[in-house]
Amino acid sequence: MTDTLTHFVFDDINLMTGMLWLLIAIMISMIGGAISGMVIAGEEIGYQLSAMLGSLFAPAGVIPAIILGLFILSFFGVR
Repeated sequence: MTDTLTHFVFDDINLMTGMLWLLIAIMISMIGGAISGMVIAGEEIGYQLSAMLGSLFAPAGVIPAIILGLFILSFFGVR
């Protein structure tokens, strides 16, 4: 666990830190999608339903972008 945190802090991208970055990005996108859903359609369909739908659809665009970004960073060896 200490090695994973050390690699995570010092920008060394490997499989474990890549998965950790992916999980963090998914959680942030779910929170942002829920907030956006409540702002856009909260009054029309209800705040709970709009938050649930927003949090489900938001990671659909974020996951491929994060995977591609991590691949590009590891390919070029950015540290």
